[in-house]
Amino acid sequence: MEMVKPKITGEVEIFEEEIGKISNIPEYEATIQRSLQEKVTKILEMILGGAILLNGSDIHMEAEEARAKLRIRMDGVLHDVTSIDLKIYKTLLSRIKLLSKVKLNVTNRPQDGRFTILVTGRTQESTSAEVRTSTLPAERGEAVVMRLLNPKNIMEIEKLGLRQDLLNIFLKEIKRPNGMFIVTGPTGSGKTTTLYAILKRINNPEIKIITIEDPIEYHLEGLSQTQIDSNRGYSFASGLRSIMRQDPDVILIGEIRDLETAEIACQSSLTGHLVFSTLHTNDAAGAVARMVDLGVRPISVAPAVNTIIAQRLPRTVCKQCSKLTPASPIELKKIKEGLQNVKKELLPIDPSASSLKIPRVNKCVNCNETGYRGRIGIYEAFLIDDEMEELILKNPSVIDMKKLAIKKGMLTMYQDGLIKVLQGLTTLEEIERMAEA
Repeated sequence: MEMVKPKITGEVEIFEEEIGKISNIPEYEATIQRSLQEKVTKILEMILGGAILLNGSDIHMEAEEARAKLRIRMDGVLHDVTSIDLKIYKTLLSRIKLLSKVKLNVTNRPQDGRFTILVTGRTQESTSAEVRTSTLPAERGEAVVMRLLNPKNIMEIEKLGLRQDLLNIFLKEIKRPNGMFIVTGPTGSGKTTTLYAILKRINNPEIKIITIEDPIEYHLEGLSQTQIDSNRGYSFASGLRSIMRQDPDVILIGEIRDLETAEIACQSSLTGHLVFSTLHTNDAAGAVARMVDLGVRPISVAPAVNTIIAQRLPRTVCKQCSKLTPASPIELKKIKEGLQNVKKELLPIDPSASSLKIPRVNKCVNCNETGYRGRIGIYEAFLIDDEMEELILKNPSVIDMKKLAIKKGMLTMYQDGLIKVLQGLTTLEEIERMAEA
């Protein structure tokens, strides 16, 4: 579907006004099918184009009693945009289903699909973006969520927000010939973005990189990418077994979900392959316990894993309206206590200074009256060395793993977030929302 660039300046209010102009049609006009289809096509283009211009990641539409609600997730937070007439919404939902190649007449069970759009603009080249759709039966009608996968979101590893010491670790570890590199965090914490930034860095004609995902998030030239299909019995485990016969050097596993996948991943890393994957855990130390919970023996985990990383994506303050103001006594205490064991060379400024200034949010058109624009990663990471291997073999608790990692120099995500506050990138409130002290 060719995208027409809508007339949106970046403000949610203007987006709402534009959608509103074409989403309210007279009752008599709704009976004219051709006119309705034209309006629905235009509305969908407006919604998708507006979300892309607003740097949205997800579009949510839910049927309510009288109208359907449209929301867009920007910088990890949902924002109300407008409401749409229910008759328009039902036709819009059918249009989305048609594009996504899912069954139009199925309304009583969830369906997943995807389609590609072409984003065109006057000042930039046309680019294609993937839209991943999910429909769900609800009380007043189906709800639909569209996730936008814009290839422009694949960034350089230097732009992830890594501290220099962590960046140096990343650059060293991704050059290893074998081993496992695990990224952990909840849904929407940027794990896939981190892994694709790494793949983009190491991708070259001399090595073969194969990915197995559910679904394929981004398309990157030079990679062999495959997508699992549970309906046909093509799972992460069965796909991995096939991949091993394709002579890969690097393997990306979208997510380790079960024992068989975890065991094959460990075996692959021990037989000369560099393996990247994700796990859903709250922190880096929990990754080992999660692998053991799946049923992998500690004797297999210890030598297989090289690096474990956890991350979150707090919002960054708007550069146009944020201000640096003196920290309050309570804020000074929190920052000082949080960073008391951090090496001075890792701190941009002295956190104990009484004149310390930290960012405060305001509101302006540039940030859609939120005070924030964009996001940045906060991380915690540790390497599996001989001492850590010995501890893993004892099947330690998450607390014991974390204590040893901190003893060996790991900064927690909260501490990394406090450093971002000292750098003027985000607020203390945002870090406290995203990470535990």
